[in-house]
Amino acid sequence: MTGLLAKGIRYAVSLLVVVVLTFALPRAMPGDPVMNIIGEDVSVSPATLDAIRAEIGLDRPVTEQFASYLWSLLHLDLGYSYHLSAPVFDLLVARMGWTLLFTGIAIVVGAAIGILAGTVAGWRPETKRSRAVTLAALAVSCTPPYFLALLFLSFFSFRLGLFPFKGLYDEATFGSVVHHLFLPVLVLTLFAAARNTLIMRGSVVQEKGSLYALYARARGLSDRAVLFGHVLKNASLPIVTLIALDFGFIFSGALFVEIVFSLNGMGTLIYDAVLGRDYPLLQGAFLVIAVMVVCANLAADLVYLLVDPRIRRQGQ
Repeated sequence: MTGLLAKGIRYAVSLLVVVVLTFALPRAMPGDPVMNIIGEDVSVSPATLDAIRAEIGLDRPVTEQFASYLWSLLHLDLGYSYHLSAPVFDLLVARMGWTLLFTGIAIVVGAAIGILAGTVAGWRPETKRSRAVTLAALAVSCTPPYFLALLFLSFFSFRLGLFPFKGLYDEATFGSVVHHLFLPVLVLTLFAAARNTLIMRGSVVQEKGSLYALYARARGLSDRAVLFGHVLKNASLPIVTLIALDFGFIFSGALFVEIVFSLNGMGTLIYDAVLGRDYPLLQGAFLVIAVMVVCANLAADLVYLLVDPRIRRQGQ
C-alpha cells in the first residue's frame, strides 16, 4: 500500500506541474494575442486594444489569470478559443479522434512488430539477418518522424502518385480513409517499431543469459521453447515501460506528421493556435496531451503489477 500511495502522490504532483506548465508555456511565446486577433495590418486605437484585452481577460495580473484558469479546470472548463470562437473542449473532441486513431494503430502495430523483430535480432545477434534488422531499426529510430514523413510523401505521393498527399478522405468511406491514412500510419508505425526493436533486442540478449534460461536448456528444452516459453515474457517487460514513455513522444511526432500530410487533426489545430497565440486553445491541447501521457504511465504501472509478481510483493 505504501508503494501505491507513493505512486499516487507522484502522479498528483506531476499533474500539478503539468497544469502550471500548460499555463506558462503559451504566455512565454513572443507576440501579442490581441494583435493576432485584429490583424497586424489593422490600425486601432489604444482604447480599443485595452477593451479587447479586458474582454478576453488579459488585462488582469498573471496570478489572477492563473487562479481563473484553475477555477475553470475544477469546473471542467478548458476555456474559449480566441480565433475559432468556440469552446476549446468541443474543438479538441472534434479533432482528437483522428489523431488518436492513427496514433493508436501505430503504437499497437509498432509494438507487435518491434517485439517480434527484436526477439529475432536478440536471440541470434551474430547472424547477418539480425545485424541487418538492428541497423535498419537504428536508422529509422534516429530519423525524426516529420523528416521520414517528408521522404514518404515525396516518393510515394509526388513521384509515384500511389497515395494522396493531403487530407483525411475524399469522401467519407472506409476505403478513402484507409487510402489517405496509410502513409501517416506507416511512418509512425515504422518509427515506433524501430524503437521497440532496439529495446527488445537488448532485453533478449540480457535475458537469454539468465539462470532460468540456462536451467530451461539443462532440462532439455529446445531453443524455440526457451525463447517463447520463458525468455520472451520477461524480455517484454521493458517494452511496456517504453510504450508508456513513448506515448507522448509518438503523439508529438504524430502532430508533425499531421502537418506534413495536411491532416485535419490535433497537429494542425495546435499549429494554427501557435500562429494565432491562442492561449486557451494551446492550454487545453497541451493539458489533454500531458494527461494522456500521465494516464499511459499509470496504465503501464498497473500492467507491471499484473505481469510481474515481484512488484506486487514489493507493493505489499
